[in-house]
Amino acid sequence: MTSAGFLALVGAMTCAVIAMSFRYLRRPDAQRVLWLLTAWVLYIGLLDYLGITGKSHMRPPGLTLVLVPVLLFVVWLARSNTGLRIAAAVPLALLVGLQTYRIAVELFLHQLYGEGIVPRMLTYEGANVDIIIGLTAPLAAWASTRGKIGLRLALFWNVAGLFTLVNIVIRFVLTIPGPAQLIQTPSPNLAAGTFPYMYLPGFFAPLALVLHVLAIRAILSRKRN
Repeated sequence: MTSAGFLALVGAMTCAVIAMSFRYLRRPDAQRVLWLLTAWVLYIGLLDYLGITGKSHMRPPGLTLVLVPVLLFVVWLARSNTGLRIAAAVPLALLVGLQTYRIAVELFLHQLYGEGIVPRMLTYEGANVDIIIGLTAPLAAWASTRGKIGLRLALFWNVAGLFTLVNIVIRFVLTIPGPAQLIQTPSPNLAAGTFPYMYLPGFFAPLALVLHVLAIRAILSRKRN
């Protein structure tokens, strides 16, 4: 049941992003989002299903097939005119408010801890404070509509969200059994090798990162103007 609910959340967020794209972006950009996101979701699912992402003894480790493309895409999004155009087209409050999905992700992580798939460190009972970002997303979205002070608060919130995201992603990577496991935990991190939970670092974390980058670009653009 946990895996079915988890996949349902992946599907719901994929549909939400596509719907948002067709609502606010130019049709060519929206179509690119549709095909790129669909291809990415299928790509992560295939790597996970075949067990490639769980093979930490590969050279390079299977996880790099996920992390490297994500980092390259985010750098491009943060520097390109296309990224700025998207950030300007989508309402800032929506970019921020959509981060409430992280509450559901944290609840799934807690469930996976109970099933012995992830260590306690990766949950809100451990070193993961990401749920605070999800809980405060509606407040940050409201603040982003309240003028200059609200924009400053929203900027601070997005930067804080980036730090909490980096914190959990690093801990996720360093707790995967294998040569790169630098953090020892009582229960192992088996998510990278257990379908469909590679969507945690392969879909949900990149989605949060993209939303933060777009929101920050939108805020900085407004402050300059």
